[in-house]
Amino acid sequence: MEIKEVKAHIIRAPLDEPFAFSQGWAHNRCSVIVEVVCANGESGFGECLCHGMQPPQIAAAFIENCFTPYLIGRDIFDVEVLWEELYNISRPFGQQGAAVNALSGVDIAIWDAIGKQLGKPVSKLIGGNFRDSVKAYATGFYRKKGRKYPEDAIEEAKGYISRGFKGMKLKTGFGVDEDLAYIKAVREAVGYEVMLMADFNSAYNQAEARRLLLSLAPEKLEFYEELLAPEDIAGYASIRNLTTSYIAAGEEIFGKIAFKDWLAKGALDIYQPDLCSSGGFTECKKIAALCQAYNTMLIPHVWGSGIGLAASLQYIATLPATPLRGKPQELLLEYDQSNHPFRLSLINDGIVFKDGYVQIPTAPGIGIEVNREVLEKYCINK
Repeated sequence: MEIKEVKAHIIRAPLDEPFAFSQGWAHNRCSVIVEVVCANGESGFGECLCHGMQPPQIAAAFIENCFTPYLIGRDIFDVEVLWEELYNISRPFGQQGAAVNALSGVDIAIWDAIGKQLGKPVSKLIGGNFRDSVKAYATGFYRKKGRKYPEDAIEEAKGYISRGFKGMKLKTGFGVDEDLAYIKAVREAVGYEVMLMADFNSAYNQAEARRLLLSLAPEKLEFYEELLAPEDIAGYASIRNLTTSYIAAGEEIFGKIAFKDWLAKGALDIYQPDLCSSGGFTECKKIAALCQAYNTMLIPHVWGSGIGLAASLQYIATLPATPLRGKPQELLLEYDQSNHPFRLSLINDGIVFKDGYVQIPTAPGIGIEVNREVLEKYCINK
């Protein structure tokens, strides 16, 4: 089935109440939604994740000016050939970051199109389902002006518990002393039955991270995410054994070649590629194979619209426990609960959350239908 057209829909929605994380303030939620239109008129959709304050125009420019000319007229079933060719032509000015980010959305859209042509969910086309649902943890706790912390965070945490979440991840990285007091207060409020994690968004150096890890040992966090800058492989390796909690990172590592170097140096306990940024299905299945070869856990990062969420669920369905055993550790879904004007409306609320678990969509492709009215409403490059 030939590709007739490729569209990069830049979508942006202002936030009624901006929120902050360790690197700054978010005033909008943005994304690039990739649409691959086949010769028979059927469309596949993918997403290029916009990290934090990343302008969506960057990924769109790659798609429109670099990738699209090589895609028109090509067969969607040559998906891996296309991935390698697009990576190769962008290699002199890509390899990491926005180039792989853009390629991710294209790859997801092609796989969605393949699934729709064959009438099968993507998970069944890339290996099959190890699970039909996945335990979800709530990502939230972004800072807002005029709020009081940790009091407001404790109320937010109680809200997640009342909705059935068994785990949650705090946004941290606002200073070592403040983080220590904040995490301890939330842990005391929610108890030790709740799985608690903390995401620092690359806020600290090795010395500060060491102090945090040693001071927070009694709080028994499940994992610490992105304590250090994404360039500091040696730093991660040096702090990894300071805690019985897991050390996690990976949303700012792009492609199998970069992950190979981290795995070879034993830098992390949990690797967190984002399907919408680390290469799409084609590349992230290879990253999963590398993690399996190193007997290392992979729990994807997920932080986009409903398209990225649905695609990530298809990917998660295919990931084996590492290693397989009678009672393996459950994989987790990062389920963003922060303010997002079009997260679920874009996919007609096509995600089912119940009793702490999210169901893997079973419809063809990535398992959802895109609401074109919502896509049109927030599109800024019409």
